[in-house]
Amino acid sequence: MKAIRRFTVRTVLPESIRPLARLATNLRWSWHRPTRELFESLNPKVWAESDHDPVSFLGLVSREELQRLAADLDVVRRVHAAAEDLDRYLEQPRWYQSLGDGAPACIAYFSPEFGITEVLPQYSGGLGILAGDHLKAASDLGVPLIGVGLLYQAGYFKQSLSRDAWQQETYPVLDPDGLPLTLLREASADGNGKPIQISLPLPLPHGRRLLAHVWRADVGRVPLLLLDSNVPGNDEAARGITDRLYGGGGDHRLQQELLLGMGGVKAIRIFQRLTGSPAPEVFHTNEGHAGFLGVERIQEMMAAAAPLSWDEALAAGRASTVFTTHTPVPAGIDRFEVSQIQHFFDAGLAPDVPVAKILNLGREDYTDGNPFVFNMAVMGLRLAQRANGVAKLHGEVSRGMFSALWPGFDPSEVPITSVTNGVHVPTWVDPRVSALARDQFGSDAETQGRWDLAYNVSDEDVWALRREMRVSLVEDVRRRLRAAWKKRGAADAELAWTDSVLDPDILTIGFARRVPTYKRLTLMLREPERLKALLLHKTHPIQLVIAGKSHPADDAGKKMIQDLVRFTDDPAVRHRIVFLPNYDIAMARTLFPGCDVWLNNPLRPLEACGTSGMKAALNGSLNLSVLDGWWDEMYDGENGWAIPTANNDASPEERDDIEAAALYELLEKQVAPRFYGLTVSDGAGAAGPSQPGPQAVPTHWVSMIKHTMSHLGPAVSADRMLKDYVNVLYRPAAVAGRRAAEDNFSEAKALAGWISRVRAAWPQIQVEHVDSVGVSEDPQIGDILQVNAYVALHDLTPDDVSVEVAYGRAEDGDELADVTVAELKSIEDLGRGRHLFSGTLVIDRSGSFGYTVRVLPKHIALASRAELGLIVNA
Repeated sequence: MKAIRRFTVRTVLPESIRPLARLATNLRWSWHRPTRELFESLNPKVWAESDHDPVSFLGLVSREELQRLAADLDVVRRVHAAAEDLDRYLEQPRWYQSLGDGAPACIAYFSPEFGITEVLPQYSGGLGILAGDHLKAASDLGVPLIGVGLLYQAGYFKQSLSRDAWQQETYPVLDPDGLPLTLLREASADGNGKPIQISLPLPLPHGRRLLAHVWRADVGRVPLLLLDSNVPGNDEAARGITDRLYGGGGDHRLQQELLLGMGGVKAIRIFQRLTGSPAPEVFHTNEGHAGFLGVERIQEMMAAAAPLSWDEALAAGRASTVFTTHTPVPAGIDRFEVSQIQHFFDAGLAPDVPVAKILNLGREDYTDGNPFVFNMAVMGLRLAQRANGVAKLHGEVSRGMFSALWPGFDPSEVPITSVTNGVHVPTWVDPRVSALARDQFGSDAETQGRWDLAYNVSDEDVWALRREMRVSLVEDVRRRLRAAWKKRGAADAELAWTDSVLDPDILTIGFARRVPTYKRLTLMLREPERLKALLLHKTHPIQLVIAGKSHPADDAGKKMIQDLVRFTDDPAVRHRIVFLPNYDIAMARTLFPGCDVWLNNPLRPLEACGTSGMKAALNGSLNLSVLDGWWDEMYDGENGWAIPTANNDASPEERDDIEAAALYELLEKQVAPRFYGLTVSDGAGAAGPSQPGPQAVPTHWVSMIKHTMSHLGPAVSADRMLKDYVNVLYRPAAVAGRRAAEDNFSEAKALAGWISRVRAAWPQIQVEHVDSVGVSEDPQIGDILQVNAYVALHDLTPDDVSVEVAYGRAEDGDELADVTVAELKSIEDLGRGRHLFSGTLVIDRSGSFGYTVRVLPKHIALASRAELGLIVNA
């Protein structure tokens, strides 16, 4: 028989151990080892049955046992000590509180997915894991963040394989009452007030609305608000809007993004009212999915008691908004038909905002754009005064990709900076690494992030720890592989071979990530026989552990998985290479520490950041990667290996051939021999063991481990990332937002008027003439050149503009390189809107030298010279 309805009944705990409920529902336990150890100590068997989920654990423990635990004075003491520790963590000042009153009082962080723990499966890959680490690091540092996302009824999907190795997806429905969540309710004496309900109007039939409840997850100090459309007041279509992450296209995806952005702002306002928390001074849009939050904020300002105009509200909203782009390819951006956007906003989503203005926010009305398409990243950039990519290289790629929004500017001047991603150290460092640090250096070393102390650990201890973690991975792989084969239809009698898969004394390489084609899961299969030879080498073999999900609609990605799995099914090599289905946070916690080398071979420069290699590095794994994403800026020659890339003019086939050959060469001649302590130059030298097995410590390899941990540890930390966001983006955005809102938005109003005046006058501006004084017929380094520019400003004044001389090396076609910019001063009003600007520069280089003059808008409230996309070149 099947139940017609299912729900979760939460446990009522005896008074003496009631703090366990709070410990279970605050997700700090997901990165706080002592809290997890407390739950495990209460009943190790049930803890294992619960898959290490405290909420599930409390539901599985019998009432009788709960009463017994409540009567155990030692248990009660430990429970209350843990609760007091949580209280101190939540209340005591941390790094952020040392910044003073000028720091933002609250920051709203919007993301379509959050990867915090496998218990709350609301993530698909790197974007979600990054967002989860962002919240955790904010909590540890005391950054007053509020997270906003959606609660998906089925999360992403669970992955399994058919007998012929084709990816299969299942969508088990989640019960919010069984998750570490609380429903946001109106205040009431008994705590059971009416559930909060967000409402958005929907198109026809008239009067149709999208309703959503708001669930709260506590991520340490950070509240995370998740909107859920599966509520009784919705019709069937509306209930399904939050059915699954990235599960639908067209109107379904659009409605998810409207709910996330516009509904998310509404949820924050209600949360402020209920809790008395301060209003966010900064709104951070993590990718374009949440971009409509800017429209909702404009609607608020245009509907206020003292309403702002569109231009004024846009100026005020932009000042305090940060936009982070994560994609290096246009195909990765959500794009909708302009008519589709109009259809939804005509229903009254933002009744005080002109729909035409909203449509223009995302319209691709630039060279090579499609004016009938609404681009979510373009809207994100137009609604945010500050924007960033997620690695230095990605920032460069993003400036090129979006340069059409700033015509006339060099890509290097496009106002998109970068903050390189980081990973949350307590989540991703294996407990045995932390324990070794505590045992050798005390707890202060761990709390202060003294990664340099890795050099003080003996080579033998490092090598023994690495083997111990490799053993754990081998055991986990065998268990998971057997379970995966049973799902593929294999009988127990066929699976004895899984008990001897992998060897804890063989060089272990990991590769795990989402499986779009650009990540090239199957590059390693380019020459199958060469890969087999590496796997089965007599003296320095390798073994591979591979995992990853392909998007349900991506058949090309699924075909890559199928091709790889068919190779791993070969009895000749299946003990040395495995594919593990259903990659998630739980699998990653064993995979990252257990691998000696982390492999990454995307098409450069299509990896925005790629943080999986960071997590491996924290545990002493070495990276073997194409110079893309974070590795492009952090590879130093001693923390791993860089896979050479083909020239840009190579065909896709040639490029894959070249880069696969380079990968094989590195594995054969450098990586594997060094792991086994052989001479690296030719892969031979001192003959290694005739059969792999326990070996002497390879000192060069261990030195690379120590170097990796000491140098990359602080660099890849999410604490470093959050501090960068605070200092580079959040604090300037808060200052700009406060300035814009002062005195009833007087500055925003003045800025909007100034922008309108400048845009109207800009077509008339002209650099009429440029002359230079001081250059001899034989110019030399050190000569001083005076530049005079005669500029027609017409209705603008010299205070409205910056007139600049840009100079540098003149290349073919007179393009300037290595450019230096200096501002010219207004010297004389020549009448009738004409002005003379003048300045000097020093000729500071030999060879071909050139300069030009240009005019740009200038205002104290602009965050960059290129912000308005206006420029006049001589």
